[in-house]
Amino acid sequence: MTKKRTAVIAGGVAAGAVVAGAVGRTVIHRRREHHLEHVLWDVPPDDLGPVVSFDGTELAVRAAGPVDAPVVLFVHGFSLDMTTWHEQWLDLSVDFRCVLMDQRGHGQSGRAAHGDLSLRSMGRDVAAVLETVTPGRPAVLVGHSMGAMAILAAAEQRPELFGSSVAGAVLVGAASSDLLRGAMGSITDLVRPRLGSISAAARRVDRLRRAVLASPADLRGAIARLTQFGPDAPQHVVDHVVHLAERASSDVWTDGLAELMEMDMRHALPRLRVPAVVVVGEHDRVTPPAAAIELAGSLPEARLVVIEGAGHMPMLERPLELNREIRGFARPLLLPESAHRPARRTSTVRGKTPKRGETAS
Repeated sequence: MTKKRTAVIAGGVAAGAVVAGAVGRTVIHRRREHHLEHVLWDVPPDDLGPVVSFDGTELAVRAAGPVDAPVVLFVHGFSLDMTTWHEQWLDLSVDFRCVLMDQRGHGQSGRAAHGDLSLRSMGRDVAAVLETVTPGRPAVLVGHSMGAMAILAAAEQRPELFGSSVAGAVLVGAASSDLLRGAMGSITDLVRPRLGSISAAARRVDRLRRAVLASPADLRGAIARLTQFGPDAPQHVVDHVVHLAERASSDVWTDGLAELMEMDMRHALPRLRVPAVVVVGEHDRVTPPAAAIELAGSLPEARLVVIEGAGHMPMLERPLELNREIRGFARPLLLPESAHRPARRTSTVRGKTPKRGETAS
């Protein structure tokens, strides 16, 4: 195999294997607006943490919005942190108490106790945050990619919460199984036979990720765009996601990634007995629309929304569109007098969201 082909495959594996992150790092482009660097990724003002989970892992939790407002809990994806929900909490905190958490081993949360980065533990983390910050009142859960899978794991581990503490769920860029079908495609067949195990493959991916760090910045950005985003994703969004993925620990990229590569949560779907919305970007290559269709059709009560123009990061690429969907879904569930419950198992294609400075129609 030539050095060039090896480099291409290495870059492809390191990029394609991520679930909600991107590969390597990118130099922040100083030509963009100065205020974006300091304002765009602010975290919510109210510090509710640390929340101690079942095994002693400390979880960073922050919130915005009226203390007595209905709660919407946001759970981020693989190798990311709560800052990816910036556009959601800024907008939705007008109507809701927006609670954001960093998953174990990510962001400002502590390292996972006993090195446990399993989805089942992440599901119990979601339950711990719910019971700490929203005791006695229902909430809507919003999860992206690994965060959506953590919500499925919460339904598996704590099904009694769904219908009492959990009124509904929004699953963004999600799948219940066969994650590699979208994330790595044919590269999986190349890597798996040589390495013999998923955990070994994940370690190999982490080494490849580190190797990609030495590649030119333009290549790193191009890989991220190709695997994670739709064609019109703003550059500062791509930069931020790549930066977060670089900061993630090797434990996340080995143990956490191996867990996701082996994931099969189909048995948990019947336990998510609350209304749900499955949201997917039109150009999502990690959890493609086919996976979203399958997931929505397998849940007890769900509808599908396709966001035009978005890739795997609709909350960053098309925030106004996603925000309208979350608001329209959560209001009738948490404020029943405001609207009727959403229809069961219908599908919607959402158009492009106006860019910053444009007026929404």
